[in-house]
Amino acid sequence: MSLTNFKNYIKLLKVKEGKKVSLRKYDTEYSPVGITKEMGEELLKESVAQLAALHDKLYAHNKYSILIVFQAMDAAGKDGAVKHVMSGLNPQGVKVSSFKTPSSAELEHDYIWRHYIQLPSRGEIGIFNRSHYENVLITQVHPEYILGENLPSIKTLKDIDNEFWNKRLKQINRFEKNIAENGTIILKFFLHMSKEEQKRRFIDRIDNPKKNWKFSVGDLKERAYWDEYQNAYEQLLSKTSTDEAPWFVIPADNKWSARLAISEIILQEFSNLKIHFPTVSIAQKEELLKAKEQLLNE
Repeated sequence: MSLTNFKNYIKLLKVKEGKKVSLRKYDTEYSPVGITKEMGEELLKESVAQLAALHDKLYAHNKYSILIVFQAMDAAGKDGAVKHVMSGLNPQGVKVSSFKTPSSAELEHDYIWRHYIQLPSRGEIGIFNRSHYENVLITQVHPEYILGENLPSIKTLKDIDNEFWNKRLKQINRFEKNIAENGTIILKFFLHMSKEEQKRRFIDRIDNPKKNWKFSVGDLKERAYWDEYQNAYEQLLSKTSTDEAPWFVIPADNKWSARLAISEIILQEFSNLKIHFPTVSIAQKEELLKAKEQLLNE
């Protein structure tokens, strides 16, 4: 497979608005024919270099921001994707946010508040390593967590029904539509890993002393809810992939091809922006020439 064919393939990973998603129909393992791991790593470096150049323009243009969302099951490679795909960008213009269990202060606000305040500024790239979607994933598998939000309409677990989840997904769509209309480009990646591959990676983390810190007993407990999480992901992918905030389902069993696919998608979407370095007026140009003459005459 040529790189051109690979680029055509990754277009198929985009979830069309209104499409009902069944994750069983999506690949978890994919290695592009004709592209070796070594070739893929070189192509990734090239993509990162191109992203860095575009990032400089984004920062100087100062009209758009980019929000990249990563969601996945444990051990699917979110941290590695952030590290390898974003490694060549200017750290001054990149903001990475990870979201864990809400603090007591965060619970005093609506569930989107803590995500809203971490959004990238104009000219910046923001990366959410886990995101506002945790509020329709973990809470759907463990609805008792919703009680901690102290919502006026929720008194018992019986109040948390399908209507509640549909409303929450619509709230997320409104949130994303609002920031998109105000200049934020949103790209959302679900790293789709098989249960067998997660098992292999968990065992590797246990066997390798350098990776022991990555594994916790809690990860194993959540693995028991695999089917419930897959169902929750199918719902959010089906109902929150929109033209202004699309989801991409990335085969994640193969790390290097997953990273290459992510970088190419970001590069393609980035390239669609009509951004450029600011131009100066004739008067400003004259001022620059005067400044240059003054410097040369020192």
